[in-house]
Amino acid sequence: MEWIDFATPKTISEAVEMLASKGDRARAMAGGTDVLVQLRGGRRSADLVVDVKGIPELNVLSYSAQGGLTLGAAVPCYRIYQDKAVIDNYPGLIDSAFLIGGIQIQGRASIGGNLCNASPSGDSIPAIIALSAVANIAGPKGTRQVPAEDFCTGPGRSVLENGEILVSITMPAPQAHSGANYLRFIPRNEMDIAVAGVGSSVVLDASGQNIVSARIALASVAPTPVFSKAAGDSLAGKAVSDEAIQEASEKAMADAKPIDDMRGTVRQRVHLVGVLTRRTLNNAIRRARGG
Repeated sequence: MEWIDFATPKTISEAVEMLASKGDRARAMAGGTDVLVQLRGGRRSADLVVDVKGIPELNVLSYSAQGGLTLGAAVPCYRIYQDKAVIDNYPGLIDSAFLIGGIQIQGRASIGGNLCNASPSGDSIPAIIALSAVANIAGPKGTRQVPAEDFCTGPGRSVLENGEILVSITMPAPQAHSGANYLRFIPRNEMDIAVAGVGSSVVLDASGQNIVSARIALASVAPTPVFSKAAGDSLAGKAVSDEAIQEASEKAMADAKPIDDMRGTVRQRVHLVGVLTRRTLNNAIRRARGG
């Protein structure tokens, strides 16, 4: 591996300036659980690695009933699943935070890093899409916001331009009678990459018998995580029923465009999307009812 410079900015503006100075030869790093492995393995190259962990805004973890959740891009997973406000209000996020690597990795890996890595199999990405997350970005041209479903543009590629960093991810406060869930399928514990994954969220009416709205997102079945809008929209205004959930699962399956690889076949992955969509919707409905 060639020599790589390392910098530790303390402010967003410093980080942006450093990243911009090297263009596409600079890489931002929070936990480093993906980018360092990629650099050592030659899958990525860089002249400069910018460690953003020391920037206060990237370490914010805050929740309010009015403003929702602000999750700094460098906040490690263990802080998320140990936070009572997140546990109480975002169980679908907790589902995915527990799955990103083992306990040692969770001490460093962040949801923000998982999103920036832009892997089609990233476990947190369908979960935050289902929760209507927004990515807050800073760069040489100022700040901008991008819905989580639009952030990834290809395997390992995102909307981030030269000099830009992800500062935080924000999610609205959960509505009354709402619930969410993320599940994945892996062939065995030692192969900790999803063959398929699904994140679902629902909002029910006060009776708990009718679906007001739903969002469904998929992992490992396309070049990017997939927001299956048609699947979620098909549930709006319908009574909770096996038939409605089955229809949504079929629409999610139609949005899956997987490939055959060592972890699974196209046929298997499409089937799994249907199974996991039904399971996550039923779990989300149960949580929305207080279960």
